[in-house]
Amino acid sequence: MRIEDQPGYVLHARPWRETSLLVEVLSLDHGRIGLLARGVQGPKKQPLRAALQALQSIRFDAVLGGELAQLRRAESQDVAPRLHGQAMLAGFYVNELVMRLAPRLDPLPELYFAYAGLRATLDQPDASLAWSLRRFERDLLEALGFGFDWASAADGEAIDPAARYRLDPLQGPLRLLSERSSNERRGLATGAALLAMAEDRAPSAADLASLRPQMRAVLLHHLGGRGLKSWEMLGELGRSKG
Repeated sequence: MRIEDQPGYVLHARPWRETSLLVEVLSLDHGRIGLLARGVQGPKKQPLRAALQALQSIRFDAVLGGELAQLRRAESQDVAPRLHGQAMLAGFYVNELVMRLAPRLDPLPELYFAYAGLRATLDQPDASLAWSLRRFERDLLEALGFGFDWASAADGEAIDPAARYRLDPLQGPLRLLSERSSNERRGLATGAALLAMAEDRAPSAADLASLRPQMRAVLLHHLGGRGLKSWEMLGELGRSKG
């Protein structure tokens, strides 16, 4: 099958043999696709190598004849965001998450546009990186068919903004019983944070922070219990700062 003038975002590229690259791309019409880019070394191939860097927006032609497609052409559509520090780790995290969870050759246009929206915020100094990531995680789960109703608990009751909830990967928000200890309440998402996710508006900093451990637990379930390298990197960064 020929793929022509297909828009996509480069998730990852690694060397293959002496002169080639194996490239993972999130495409609009074909979902996540693996590309074999042959003969990309040498000065004349520099524009092609530049187009195949992570986070780059491209248009490409390829021939699909198995698990991997043979890349025929790739051109950059803009300048990839230049990221540093936490933003760079966030870009690495999102790309790894998509590669681990998005199946190959399964069109997911909702995921493609969610990725495009996140990418546009990564190098914006006035954007909340944490909020951008939580929104993307929510949209990723929805695109993959794992999403749930953020405004209602698993029992059908409306979310109470003053309550605390555990996010069950299959059932959705489960309310913590009020008699539980304060230690059990730590690490649970606030109802206010869940309602903010439902309404697609940024919550307060404290409510936003309450979402992170619960979203990670949900993602870890769908990752089959095997975590991400980017989580390890973020943990090491936090320990070094501490």
